[in-house]
Amino acid sequence: MFCLHHISLTHFKNHRQCEFHFEEPVIGITGMNGMGKTNLLDAIYYCCFTKSYFAAQDQLLSTFGLDGFRLEAYFEKQGKQYTVVCIFRPGSRKELLVNGVPYEKFSAHIGLFPAVFVAPDDTELINGGSEGRRKFVDTLLSQLDPLYLQELINYNKILLQRNSLLKQMAEQQMRDQTLLEVIDSQLAASGELIFKRRQKLTEALLPLANSHYQDIAQKPESISINYESQLMQTSFLQLLQNNRERDLFLQRTNAGIHKDDLRFELDEKLFRQVASQGQRKSLLFALKIAEYDLLKKANGFAPLLLLDDVFEKLDEQRMQNLLYKVCEERQGQVFITDTHETRLNEAFSKLKSVSAIHNLASGPDVKETIISSQ
Repeated sequence: MFCLHHISLTHFKNHRQCEFHFEEPVIGITGMNGMGKTNLLDAIYYCCFTKSYFAAQDQLLSTFGLDGFRLEAYFEKQGKQYTVVCIFRPGSRKELLVNGVPYEKFSAHIGLFPAVFVAPDDTELINGGSEGRRKFVDTLLSQLDPLYLQELINYNKILLQRNSLLKQMAEQQMRDQTLLEVIDSQLAASGELIFKRRQKLTEALLPLANSHYQDIAQKPESISINYESQLMQTSFLQLLQNNRERDLFLQRTNAGIHKDDLRFELDEKLFRQVASQGQRKSLLFALKIAEYDLLKKANGFAPLLLLDDVFEKLDEQRMQNLLYKVCEERQGQVFITDTHETRLNEAFSKLKSVSAIHNLASGPDVKETIISSQ
């Protein structure tokens, strides 16, 4: 069993000073927009990943007009207690401690406290460009395999070096490509490992997602999900050699695993071009639940599931199907935000799982208010 018992937020976004206690497996967080529901989930995510789900820079997370923030979370994992403290001060290296012991590398924290986040804008995973889909795969793999995360960090560093060299060669009209060949060998070695790991993951992930989609939609629909990579046709080193002249002309690396993608189809047509809003939401949840399942299988316990305002644009039947899958079928802790308190209460009343609702009606500085418990 893995769960979050308590979290305190100091100067984190619009939460100046507050704390929350959680004991139930299913937890609703209600309140009007602007009360800090999403920010609370983001604080939980930060304690698991050492970064925000939404903001790229830590300095954007401090309460307006104040410098820095502090988060403290108490987790229980397989009978052991863990205290995670995250401290950010502008101008200095942020601190991350587990049971009082600081990390030398924050990457060592990834995967220890697994979590899956679902937010309204995540439909970009379906509708947007390939970058979001690669991030989805990379986030999952980084939680499953610390070596993958290090390889990905290494690949991105080498890719930056290669792009910098390509620009330098163009500006200085360099003809000697010896250094480029060395970097190509390093990039190819790292990229091949990432490709093989992604390929193996998607072989397990995509059938799960397809099955979950059918369960949530509750109607037979012909969905196909495929992993696309240029490395399926040729080796990485050969790919770089084939594109060298183009890379030199454009001054950037135009081929490689940083171009990988997932392709979604509905009735053999590109999913985002023909699917309804409900179908897109269903596929998003199917992918996230598949991610959840793989983490649970690998770790032997369920990750935290953070669902932010997920019921918008979902009809009642799809919503109840989703709740059944995440709350009844899986023995993990689930956090769900919603502006409609009555809707959440009605949905929870149909579940067998013990649940509670925390209301942020008094604003983000309220200590804690539980208005109902099933």
